[in-house]
Amino acid sequence: AKDIYELSDAMKTMNDETIEFEVGSGNVYADLGFPDAEEMLVKAQLTFKIGEIIKARRWSQQKAAEVIGIPQPKLSEILRGQFRGVSEMKLLDCLARLGRDIQITVGPARRRTTPGQVNVVFR
Repeated sequence: AKDIYELSDAMKTMNDETIEFEVGSGNVYADLGFPDAEEMLVKAQLTFKIGEIIKARRWSQQKAAEVIGIPQPKLSEILRGQFRGVSEMKLLDCLARLGRDIQITVGPARRRTTPGQVNVVFR
């Protein structure tokens, strides 16, 4: 399998033009300069998982909204990435209502003075 750089070189050769790109940080919200980038990434990850579960169960949004306990139009907005104003706790509650166990783990103190990280891990 070719890596991204080989594919990029192949594309440049095919089009006979230079394509500039920048390697992202792993958080598109930070790359775009959002002040709440870390929170938005966490919400996006939780929302993606909610969508995956609904799709795997082959549920309509109406059925999922009934189980989750929110109006269908609100669920539709959330699944389309419009989750500003929806707390991370609400998204965690949605996952719990979909039968997922939620565990929040706080790690040990760090020796560095930089802030800790928030990561979403699905098992």
